[in-house]
Amino acid sequence: MLKLNASYSKKIPAEGEYTSQSYHASIEVELPDGLSLEQLNSKIHETFAMVRNSVEAELHGNTPIPQGGNGSQNAHNQPVQGTTPASPKQINYLLTLASRRGVTPAQIAAQNNVANINQLSKKQCSALIEQWRNAA
Repeated sequence: MLKLNASYSKKIPAEGEYTSQSYHASIEVELPDGLSLEQLNSKIHETFAMVRNSVEAELHGNTPIPQGGNGSQNAHNQPVQGTTPASPKQINYLLTLASRRGVTPAQIAAQNNVANINQLSKKQCSALIEQWRNAA
């Protein structure tokens, strides 16, 4: 038997200045002996994708993506649900602009009907960034 350990971590900005939230998942699985190199690489990829998708789903409040090939996924193994979450870079930049305007993360979230700013869509975040850059 072979043992495979896969883990994935992600840090995202939190609501306070100089704070972040960390998400982490790890799994250990046993693989049968005698796998070809191609089968072994496939199992490694599938296991890592499962762990990564679990963290991303937890982060974005989505259900994890089922593995096995027929799920609706994009090229980055992210759920395809009509909205793409804002990137950490977008959120950081938005927070910089917001602090210059005296706007809190909670105010941004409330204005956009989300629980916290990490749930903003890419489109929502881009619109706010553009609006505040043009007003400056």
